[in-house]
Amino acid sequence: MVRRRFSFGLVSRLSSPIYGRSPCSGGIWTPCLGQKRSFMTAKDLVESEEPEKKVTNRINMFSAINQALHTVLDSDPKSYVFGEDVGFGGVFRCTTALRDKFGRHRVFNTPLCEQAIVGFGIGLASMGNRAIAEIQFADYIFPALDQIVNEAAKYRYRSGNLFNCGGLTVRAPYGAVGHGGHYHSQSPEAFFCHVPGIKVVIPRSPSQAKGLLLASIRDPNPVVFFEPKWLYRLAVEEVPVDDYTLPLSSAEVMRKGSDITLVGWGAQLAIMEEACDEVSKLGISCELIDLRTLIPWDKELVEDSVNKTGRLLAPVTGGFGAEIAASITNSCFLRLQAPVSRVCGLDTPFPLVFEPFYMPTKNKIVDAIKASVNF
Repeated sequence: MVRRRFSFGLVSRLSSPIYGRSPCSGGIWTPCLGQKRSFMTAKDLVESEEPEKKVTNRINMFSAINQALHTVLDSDPKSYVFGEDVGFGGVFRCTTALRDKFGRHRVFNTPLCEQAIVGFGIGLASMGNRAIAEIQFADYIFPALDQIVNEAAKYRYRSGNLFNCGGLTVRAPYGAVGHGGHYHSQSPEAFFCHVPGIKVVIPRSPSQAKGLLLASIRDPNPVVFFEPKWLYRLAVEEVPVDDYTLPLSSAEVMRKGSDITLVGWGAQLAIMEEACDEVSKLGISCELIDLRTLIPWDKELVEDSVNKTGRLLAPVTGGFGAEIAASITNSCFLRLQAPVSRVCGLDTPFPLVFEPFYMPTKNKIVDAIKASVNF
């Protein structure tokens, strides 16, 4: 069977965990008798820190990711980057110039076989290496689902922590770009949020992408790292030049408010900010939270916010919003002043020409905010 891949010119031109905060950015998923899931801190890990005021460069997201990969390859000789076409920089240029500097034995192309890419990464990581596997488009991660869900996530459990593949990070560009259609616009993160033993991380900006990717690569658990490809060139900001990490499983309040809590991640946050600005003209004060890590997610921070505002809107492009809604309804029921609302993509295959109708737009979010506040 021949599968065609497409490189979008427009994209390249577009400028068993406790679900709460962990004491540090890392930690090891471990089985715990009498509980479904547990989280044990790794004593040998150094806590991740927010970036201090340092020397910065104004760069876009794909350049920030390239910097993070460069930092890891330069600092750890047992780190490797591999995937389809990464040798010449990849479709989105995130691995540009890495092979020239670090050699073909550390940055190399693979066959067009996602199951083999992740399977190879599991083996490489189980031998004590840092394996950074790239899936060219997140839509094509499904052939590797068995390797991620049944092997990588369970590797530590099945041996009683005698061996693991915690050095594995799977990078995948995800989400809509305006014209990708059925096979190049999907947001599959919710599939992996059902699986104890892996972490799911999604950045919203260049500085977040660099810090979270470095933290993911150094975390002692396998991580699936989704990168919003719509922002690869569109998102530009000041990014610290030096090595730094951002804490996993720690959400961030991007905007403080008092009337309603909005929760999201990735590229959708830019749309949510626009919606917050729009309703502020009506006197509605929104608190906006970026989860950053979907599993294990920062439940405590979201609970604190909802207990303050009494309302919750989760405008997400995947089914993980259902988990947030169920959890917050259970813990904040007596404080809620309106039902938890969700603004999501439609329950259809991702369309091509009708993509604008499918997406959670600013107007859809504004309407949901008004309905919740006026409930």
